[in-house]
Amino acid sequence: MTPEVPTLLDDMAARTRELLEARGIEAPIVVGIHSGGVWIAEHLRERLGIQRPLGKLDISFYRDDFSRIGMHPQVRPSELPEDLDGEHVLLVDDVLYTGRTIRAALNELFDWGRPASVSLVVLVDRDGRELPVCAAVAGAHMELGLAEQIKLRGPEPLSLERVAVEPPEGADG
Repeated sequence: MTPEVPTLLDDMAARTRELLEARGIEAPIVVGIHSGGVWIAEHLRERLGIQRPLGKLDISFYRDDFSRIGMHPQVRPSELPEDLDGEHVLLVDDVLYTGRTIRAALNELFDWGRPASVSLVVLVDRDGRELPVCAAVAGAHMELGLAEQIKLRGPEPLSLERVAVEPPEGADG
Protein backbone atom coordinates (compact mmCIF):
# COMPACT_ATOMS: atom_id res chain seq x y z
CA MET A 1 0.00 0.00 0.00
CA THR A 2 1.23 3.49 -0.87
CA PRO A 3 1.19 5.99 2.01
CA GLU A 4 -0.97 9.12 1.91
CA VAL A 5 1.04 12.27 1.19
CA PRO A 6 -0.78 14.63 3.64
CA THR A 7 -0.12 12.21 6.50
CA LEU A 8 3.55 11.95 5.52
CA LEU A 9 3.83 15.74 5.32
CA ASP A 10 2.37 16.16 8.81
CA ASP A 11 4.87 13.65 10.21
CA MET A 12 7.76 15.23 8.27
CA ALA A 13 6.86 18.69 9.61
CA ALA A 14 6.84 17.43 13.21
CA ARG A 15 10.20 15.66 12.82
CA THR A 16 11.73 18.59 10.94
CA ARG A 17 10.61 20.96 13.72
CA GLU A 18 12.33 18.67 16.26
CA LEU A 19 15.48 18.58 14.12
CA LEU A 20 15.60 22.38 13.83
CA GLU A 21 15.04 22.82 17.58
CA ALA A 22 17.76 20.28 18.42
CA ARG A 23 20.21 22.14 16.16
CA GLY A 24 19.17 25.61 17.35
CA ILE A 25 18.01 26.68 13.88
CA GLU A 26 15.20 29.25 13.88
CA ALA A 27 14.73 30.46 10.31
CA PRO A 28 16.16 28.10 7.66
CA ILE A 29 15.88 28.69 3.95
CA VAL A 30 13.67 25.97 2.45
CA VAL A 31 14.86 24.91 -1.01
CA GLY A 32 12.96 22.41 -3.18
CA ILE A 33 14.38 20.47 -6.13
CA HIS A 34 12.23 20.76 -9.30
CA SER A 35 9.60 19.65 -9.59
CA GLY A 36 8.30 17.26 -6.94
CA GLY A 37 10.70 18.59 -4.31
CA VAL A 38 9.32 22.08 -4.84
CA TRP A 39 5.76 20.82 -4.29
CA ILE A 40 6.80 19.10 -1.07
CA ALA A 41 8.89 22.11 0.06
CA GLU A 42 5.89 24.45 -0.36
CA HIS A 43 3.72 22.27 1.87
CA LEU A 44 6.49 21.72 4.43
CA ARG A 45 7.34 25.43 4.61
CA GLU A 46 3.69 26.23 5.25
CA ARG A 47 3.36 23.55 7.98
CA LEU A 48 6.53 24.85 9.68
CA GLY A 49 5.39 28.48 9.50
CA ILE A 50 8.61 29.60 7.80
CA GLN A 51 8.20 33.09 6.35
CA ARG A 52 11.34 33.26 4.21
CA PRO A 53 10.80 32.91 0.45
CA LEU A 54 10.95 29.40 -0.99
CA GLY A 55 14.05 28.49 -3.00
CA LYS A 56 13.78 26.35 -6.16
CA LEU A 57 16.64 24.39 -7.71
CA ASP A 58 16.81 22.98 -11.21
CA ILE A 59 19.78 20.62 -11.18
CA SER A 60 19.51 19.43 -14.79
CA PHE A 61 22.97 20.60 -15.85
CA TYR A 62 24.56 19.28 -12.67
CA ARG A 63 23.53 15.65 -13.27
CA ASP A 64 26.28 13.16 -14.06
CA ASP A 65 24.03 10.46 -15.47
CA PHE A 66 22.05 11.97 -18.40
CA SER A 67 23.01 9.26 -20.86
CA ARG A 68 22.45 6.40 -18.43
CA ILE A 69 18.95 7.44 -17.38
CA GLY A 70 17.94 8.84 -20.79
CA MET A 71 17.13 12.20 -19.28
CA HIS A 72 16.12 15.03 -21.60
CA PRO A 73 16.12 18.04 -19.28
CA GLN A 74 13.63 20.84 -19.47
CA VAL A 75 15.82 23.46 -17.89
CA ARG A 76 14.23 26.03 -15.61
CA PRO A 77 16.24 28.70 -13.84
CA SER A 78 17.02 28.09 -10.20
CA GLU A 79 15.56 30.66 -7.83
CA LEU A 80 17.18 31.17 -4.47
CA PRO A 81 15.87 33.96 -2.28
CA GLU A 82 19.22 35.29 -1.13
CA ASP A 83 22.91 34.64 -0.66
CA LEU A 84 23.44 31.30 1.08
CA ASP A 85 26.64 32.21 2.94
CA GLY A 86 26.21 31.25 6.59
CA GLU A 87 22.56 30.24 6.16
CA HIS A 88 20.92 27.01 7.29
CA VAL A 89 19.22 25.26 4.36
CA LEU A 90 16.49 22.63 4.35
CA LEU A 91 16.99 20.85 1.01
CA VAL A 92 13.75 19.10 0.03
CA ASP A 93 13.10 16.42 -2.57
CA ASP A 94 10.31 13.96 -3.28
CA VAL A 95 12.23 10.67 -3.59
CA LEU A 96 15.76 9.84 -2.44
CA TYR A 97 16.98 6.94 -4.59
CA THR A 98 20.56 6.75 -5.93
CA GLY A 99 21.74 9.98 -4.29
CA ARG A 100 22.82 11.52 -7.59
CA THR A 101 20.10 14.20 -7.58
CA ILE A 102 21.18 15.30 -4.11
CA ARG A 103 24.86 15.38 -5.12
CA ALA A 104 23.93 17.61 -8.06
CA ALA A 105 21.76 19.83 -5.83
CA LEU A 106 24.62 20.29 -3.34
CA ASN A 107 26.94 21.27 -6.20
CA GLU A 108 24.50 23.93 -7.33
CA LEU A 109 23.79 25.18 -3.79
CA PHE A 110 27.49 25.74 -3.21
CA ASP A 111 27.67 27.72 -6.46
CA TRP A 112 25.28 30.18 -4.72
CA GLY A 113 27.31 30.41 -1.51
CA ARG A 114 28.58 28.44 1.48
CA PRO A 115 25.69 27.48 3.77
CA ALA A 116 26.30 26.97 7.49
CA SER A 117 24.44 23.65 7.15
CA VAL A 118 22.29 21.68 4.74
CA SER A 119 19.70 19.22 6.07
CA LEU A 120 18.05 16.85 3.60
CA VAL A 121 14.31 16.25 3.95
CA VAL A 122 12.56 13.81 1.60
CA LEU A 123 9.06 12.48 1.19
CA VAL A 124 10.26 8.93 0.35
CA ASP A 125 13.62 7.33 1.08
CA ARG A 126 13.86 4.21 -1.06
CA ASP A 127 16.48 1.51 -1.48
CA GLY A 128 19.10 1.57 -4.25
CA ARG A 129 21.63 4.14 -3.05
CA GLU A 130 24.73 4.58 -5.24
CA LEU A 131 26.26 7.48 -3.28
CA PRO A 132 26.68 7.94 0.49
CA VAL A 133 23.71 10.27 0.96
CA CYS A 134 21.13 10.03 3.73
CA ALA A 135 18.14 12.12 4.69
CA ALA A 136 17.85 13.83 8.08
CA VAL A 137 14.06 13.43 7.78
CA ALA A 138 12.10 11.04 5.56
CA GLY A 139 8.32 10.71 5.42
CA ALA A 140 8.47 7.03 4.45
CA HIS A 141 11.08 4.34 3.81
CA MET A 142 10.30 1.94 0.96
CA GLU A 143 11.95 -1.09 -0.58
CA LEU A 144 11.11 -1.48 -4.24
CA GLY A 145 12.03 -4.09 -6.81
CA LEU A 146 14.38 -3.39 -9.72
CA ALA A 147 11.39 -2.98 -12.02
CA GLU A 148 9.55 -0.53 -9.71
CA GLN A 149 9.69 3.18 -9.06
CA ILE A 150 7.72 5.47 -6.81
CA LYS A 151 6.42 8.64 -8.44
CA LEU A 152 4.94 11.75 -6.90
CA ARG A 153 1.91 12.99 -8.80
CA GLY A 154 0.77 16.57 -8.42
CA PRO A 155 0.84 19.41 -7.86
CA GLU A 156 -2.72 19.19 -6.49
CA PRO A 157 -3.61 16.85 -5.04
CA LEU A 158 -0.28 15.25 -4.21
CA SER A 159 -0.22 11.46 -4.35
CA LEU A 160 2.33 8.66 -4.56
CA GLU A 161 2.11 5.92 -7.16
CA ARG A 162 4.16 2.75 -7.64
CA VAL A 163 4.96 2.29 -11.32
CA ALA A 164 6.53 -0.53 -13.29
CA VAL A 165 9.68 0.25 -15.28
CA GLU A 166 12.10 -1.72 -17.42
CA PRO A 167 14.79 -3.24 -15.19
CA PRO A 168 18.31 -1.93 -15.81
CA GLU A 169 20.48 -3.79 -18.34
CA GLY A 170 22.20 -6.78 -16.85
CA ALA A 171 19.80 -7.00 -13.90
CA ASP A 172 18.26 -10.35 -13.16
CA GLY A 173 14.50 -9.98 -12.70
